[in-house]
Amino acid sequence: MATRQEVSAWRPAVAGVVEVFHAHFTEYAYPMHVHDSWTLLIVDDGAVRYDLDRHERGTPHDTVTLLPPHVPHNGSAATPDGFRKRVLYLDSTHLGDEFIGAAVDRPDLRDPLLRLRVGQLHGALVGAGEELEAASRLALIGERLRARLRETDVSLRPPPADPPLARRLRELLDERLVDGIALDEAARLVHAHPAHLVRAFSAAFGMPPHQYLTARRVERARRLLLDGQAPGEVAAATGFYDQAHLTRHFKKLVGVPPGRYRLSGGVGP
Repeated sequence: MATRQEVSAWRPAVAGVVEVFHAHFTEYAYPMHVHDSWTLLIVDDGAVRYDLDRHERGTPHDTVTLLPPHVPHNGSAATPDGFRKRVLYLDSTHLGDEFIGAAVDRPDLRDPLLRLRVGQLHGALVGAGEELEAASRLALIGERLRARLRETDVSLRPPPADPPLARRLRELLDERLVDGIALDEAARLVHAHPAHLVRAFSAAFGMPPHQYLTARRVERARRLLLDGQAPGEVAAATGFYDQAHLTRHFKKLVGVPPGRYRLSGGVGP
């Protein structure tokens, strides 16, 4: 079977939706990465397996998967023919950080009505001019997601406490997203041994600091590409050494090169 990698991505004019992403992958596998937005995922064909918070999960086609921001996860096909998925990346307009803990506990929701509504929202987002319908459908989806997450965890416990050392390093990495920061400098700023700092961060967030920084840079690159910027400009604006450096990491995390991803959103060369 030939390897298939088809993507379509765009930024709709709908408040709360950071990005729409449709993809068909066969043999491609996502490495561990992290998003700064909520990931609302439905699988139309096949199935996906992934690890979230060190637990193996799966997304059969009749579920809705909600992955919280800041929590590392990966993903790969769970069936021989791969998978076809539709994804919405959502900001905190409809879901706040207080729901992260509940989403980590049970990210895959079996809810036919919710599944139907998410599919209808994707239909409204495909063409321009249906922004009111899309916003209305998103409001109902947000309401139902909040209700389901309250069922999962009635206490609405906050996200798991991050060790202060790891949290401080994450803040430094976010602050220096473009320029980067040397490990020795980071260790001096947080008053820790470099090796201990790496271990603390990896234990808290499920990935080493360099992998987190790369994932955050790719996340920003996606947004800039969909805004119409050229890959070379995006590489410089997101902290990559050059376009080849961006391409290598972008393809590893997204599945296609940045130029192809940009064109999938209808942006001209």
